[in-house]
Amino acid sequence: MRTIEWKNGVVTIIDQRRLPNQEVWVEIKNQKDMAYAIKEMQVRGAPLIGVSAAYSLALTAFNSTAKTREELLKELEESAALLRTTRPTAVNLFWAIDRMMKKAQEITGTKEQLAEAVIAEAQIMADEDVETNHKMGKFGATLIEDGDTVMTHCNAGSLATVDYGTALGVIRAAIEEGKNIKVISCETRPRQQGAKLTCYELMRDNIPVTLISDTMVGYVMSQGMVDKVVVGADRIVQDAVLNKIGTYNVAVLAAEHGIPFYVAAPMSTMDQSRSSEDAVIEERSPKEVTNIGCERIAPEGIKVLNPAFDITPLEYVDAVITEEGIFRPETRLYQKRND
Repeated sequence: MRTIEWKNGVVTIIDQRRLPNQEVWVEIKNQKDMAYAIKEMQVRGAPLIGVSAAYSLALTAFNSTAKTREELLKELEESAALLRTTRPTAVNLFWAIDRMMKKAQEITGTKEQLAEAVIAEAQIMADEDVETNHKMGKFGATLIEDGDTVMTHCNAGSLATVDYGTALGVIRAAIEEGKNIKVISCETRPRQQGAKLTCYELMRDNIPVTLISDTMVGYVMSQGMVDKVVVGADRIVQDAVLNKIGTYNVAVLAAEHGIPFYVAAPMSTMDQSRSSEDAVIEERSPKEVTNIGCERIAPEGIKVLNPAFDITPLEYVDAVITEEGIFRPETRLYQKRND
């Protein structure tokens, strides 16, 4: 399922906040609305955030009233600055903005040529994401055996990408090879992306999935119900993986029970210039914790901590699956497996 598309200056997205009960498609016609969609998680997932940012800059170019190349370039820079404030942790956002701005600065022709090049680059990035996920899936499928039950946390499927998915792409590729695979999905409090989005995706595709609460992870592992864990990533730094809150818990429990823990993420998620000490963890609204939907479950006045992501040291990661192959973390370096 393609989650984002460009047509004649309008970007169509699926509003992920409405799933699984309603499948609502939204038309985004300007860059401010796209910035809002990213910040408010109408679109989410690191790869999809990146492509959404690219399309936001494409909308800036499409709607521009600039008379010169220089004026349009300034408008793009202003749009890029706004986008950088939306989601601080997912590195794909910044990677996409930098790539789009680099392309824009390379165009020395007219304002019209600049606009055409920016729009074309965003469309290229969207198509590349789909191809990347399929490549990643094929590499990752080699780690999955027939009959495996695979646990995943949060949503790293087609809804987190343009299509196919990262962690769920690995599972899809294994199934396409004829392997009999079952999935255990953690609910992923507080926003419940596992319950709402991963289960929606897998059930739609007739892939067997069982939902558990996050507090059940240790129990199901101790009962021998999990063979592998595959998750996505929002940023991979020199010594750690930044991913949805709760990932660290799953990784530690997987290590305790001798279960392989894999991370599936495109090379654009790699941020080898930084370590975990440099990580900026997004803090989200307390209401995500104090409320379930519109119903408040915690007493008024309670202090709330709500980081959206956590940090999993590479010592807990057995392999990082990318479109370029499988990498084994070792002393803060990724060494490509030759076998």
